[in-house]
Amino acid sequence: MIHNLSTKQSIANTFLSQLRDVNVQNNRLVFRKNMERIGHIFAYEISKFLEYEVKEVETPLGIAKMNLPSSKVVLCTILRAGIPLHNGLLDFFDQADNAFIAAYRKNHKDGSFEISLEYITCPELTDSTLIIIDPMLATGASMQKTLDSLQEYGNYKELHIVTIIASSFGVKHIRRMYPKAHLWMLAEDDELTAKSYIVPGLGDAGDLAYGIKLQE
Repeated sequence: MIHNLSTKQSIANTFLSQLRDVNVQNNRLVFRKNMERIGHIFAYEISKFLEYEVKEVETPLGIAKMNLPSSKVVLCTILRAGIPLHNGLLDFFDQADNAFIAAYRKNHKDGSFEISLEYITCPELTDSTLIIIDPMLATGASMQKTLDSLQEYGNYKELHIVTIIASSFGVKHIRRMYPKAHLWMLAEDDELTAKSYIVPGLGDAGDLAYGIKLQE
């Protein structure tokens, strides 16, 4: 259930290379736009796994039978870094319901951290296809805590986890915790630093998209 789009040659590699490139990253507009374009690519690929049904569409000259998606899609984004990627998927899944979760690393003086969830807004998830969006999957701790917090909103039918860059550690963690989930990525990087940053990665996606935040 692992979908690594970098295993096949595509224009997506161009967008990813610009996200990683320190000489391009200082242009926030380009950074956000590339995340949106990658979201378009993910949405198209995910659409191949949805449920479909035949519907009749009236044209000026007759009736056309079309196979159209019938899945109830919910897009869930971990704020704030995931917003441009979310918008890219929403351009394609334009009738989807949406959920948003504010999660961040709460750093401790000893160098460790914990994941803190401050805010959740979410529709009913029962029988839905849930697509969770976070551009960087490092340890997988944020993703796990997010999924745990969503349990009270109903039982989704299918889970898709969308990230741009994942660490090998995070991939293994997600496969172990959610073996039936579809994990979508554009690259898998091997290394994590002592502070759980992905190497080579691309840096802090939220800061690059929206500006540097004050640290606690």
